[in-house]
Amino acid sequence: MGAGLGLILAATTGLADPIRVATFAAPLSRDGPGLLLRDILKGDDPGIAAIAAVIAHADPDILILTDFDYDADQVALAAFADLLAQSGAPYPHRFARAPNSVWMTDLDLDGDGRLGGAADRQGFGFFAGDNGMAVLSRLPIDTGASVDLSDVLWRDLAGATLPEDDFPSAEAQAVQRLSSSGHWIVRIAPLDDPPFDLLVYAATPPVFDGPEDLNGLRGRDELRLWTAVLDGAFGRVPDSFILAGNSNLDPVDGDGFAGAMADFLAAPRLQDPAPRSAGAALAPDPDHRGDPALDTADWPEGEPGNLRVSYVLPSVDWTVSGAGVFWPAPDDPAAVLLGDDGLAAGPHRLVWVDLRRE
Repeated sequence: MGAGLGLILAATTGLADPIRVATFAAPLSRDGPGLLLRDILKGDDPGIAAIAAVIAHADPDILILTDFDYDADQVALAAFADLLAQSGAPYPHRFARAPNSVWMTDLDLDGDGRLGGAADRQGFGFFAGDNGMAVLSRLPIDTGASVDLSDVLWRDLAGATLPEDDFPSAEAQAVQRLSSSGHWIVRIAPLDDPPFDLLVYAATPPVFDGPEDLNGLRGRDELRLWTAVLDGAFGRVPDSFILAGNSNLDPVDGDGFAGAMADFLAAPRLQDPAPRSAGAALAPDPDHRGDPALDTADWPEGEPGNLRVSYVLPSVDWTVSGAGVFWPAPDDPAAVLLGDDGLAAGPHRLVWVDLRRE
């Protein structure tokens, strides 16, 4: 959008019109605590540089990052925001809460017969804070009015489908949270305009499990939690909202419950802007049935191939004035930001939607 400082000034008085909302599953997670901060501050990490360049190019007003390591003081997030500001994309408002990887259980949650593994945390993680999320915004965030649903137990979701035969144990299912990272309702509060909510999450991929389909079932119910929220099961019902994040579900292809994603996209309370890109259109998978132009992840053919897994879905009160996926065609000058192999900023692509209110 190229609004830069003008959008910050608009945020002090009201809602910039239109606004660009983006989600990006950029690989900003590391192998241990503090390593992301180290890599940001060193200033020589090519992946971080590519990610920052993509974000600055897309220039969203609100950005959801769905693979960002969490630390309690949000030092890494502040450092990354400083880097983006230096790149011409300032974000004065930020929001992050502890992902479920912070909470180690004393149980075997994945049935591997061992305790203390990455999958025995409430959310998969090799350390506390691994695989977190973050929101960066040029519009004010009302932290006090935001809601964290990350502690909802999986079994407490109405109609939840857990693995059969109490896998891996009844004790594990009694404490297992639903969110693999988190589910947040983040209140955006422009000073002179009505507030609206971001519904933010990042679901587990429907793989890396066994015949019990633990991750597949969990990922489907992570999506279904939003239906329960919109039905009023958790108190405040978002009126004007934008759902954004990585569902790890394609509505047509892939290993997950595609029908659940397709049904969700057809819900009358929201609209699907169907962001597209020229780059994805030029990289179809021969065994896929979905429109390749809608794909948001560049994965190896057949393993699982390119899929649409990241979404920005506004409620019906918003007017969509534009939408896209940053996946330029090879002959587009912007393709240089993704490197020679197209993976400089990771396999996921930034997804953006431009929105305005009447």
